[in-house]
Amino acid sequence: MTHLTVIGLGPMGQALSSALLDANVSLSVWNRTESKADGLLARGAEWASSPAAAVATSDLTLINVVDHAALDAIVDSAGQAVAGRTIVGLSSDAPERARRTAALVEEFGGRYLDGAIMTPTVTIGTPSASILFAGSRDLYDAHHATFASLATPTWVGDEVGRAAGFDMALLDLFWTSVGGFMHALKVAGANGIGPAELLPHALGIVGILPPILDEIAERVGADRHDDSDASVSSLGSSLRHLIYASRDAGADTAALEALRRSADAAVAAGQGDDEVSRVTSYL
Repeated sequence: MTHLTVIGLGPMGQALSSALLDANVSLSVWNRTESKADGLLARGAEWASSPAAAVATSDLTLINVVDHAALDAIVDSAGQAVAGRTIVGLSSDAPERARRTAALVEEFGGRYLDGAIMTPTVTIGTPSASILFAGSRDLYDAHHATFASLATPTWVGDEVGRAAGFDMALLDLFWTSVGGFMHALKVAGANGIGPAELLPHALGIVGILPPILDEIAERVGADRHDDSDASVSSLGSSLRHLIYASRDAGADTAALEALRRSADAAVAAGQGDDEVSRVTSYL
């Protein structure tokens, strides 16, 4: 039977551990607060007395903690126990911090893969879950079966910061989208439109986005912004109306103004007739 280690037993760490136990993996766990392991111990997991003891029990350790500062502190605490073992970091943080963690693990003689969990806890252990991995392809391949018991795994490249790069970019899209919806609710509310009234129309906007994202991605990838359907100038004009309405509604306009400044910079550079994809260069 395969034996693995999970360090960090917050909601995601619990989900990872439960999925591994469901897959009949022998498991060691450690968490700063020991009581969080009670349910897993009742299912047969073994408690490790320290990060070093946890890492020493298996060849593969998954660490899911709040950020890479916490992850690095655990690796530091494990110290020489890391030598010859594989550490997989599953913490959401900036790409440069993933690179620092990789360097730290290598200083102790271990090998490192960085992972980005892209789906909620309820999906873990099913094919609908998604985890992106970056680092050595050989190392990823060696543990693919384990990763596949947790999610649909995807290797995104040898450069260890790439998983975090995907993570940050996609979180950017997610939170700016959610933030935009909440901002829209405030603007709507100031004009007597309730959330339930706005929602079906908001979902209609979401429905038209896929082909728009396809086109923007193609244009930015090819650096082709001519023959526009939606020009930079029209974006600037629309944003001015929206900023005015947002101020009138008492809503913060900082994000809209930042986008307007980028559009204005493109217009000032003589690119006002280009497709809105051109603004990407000025963000």
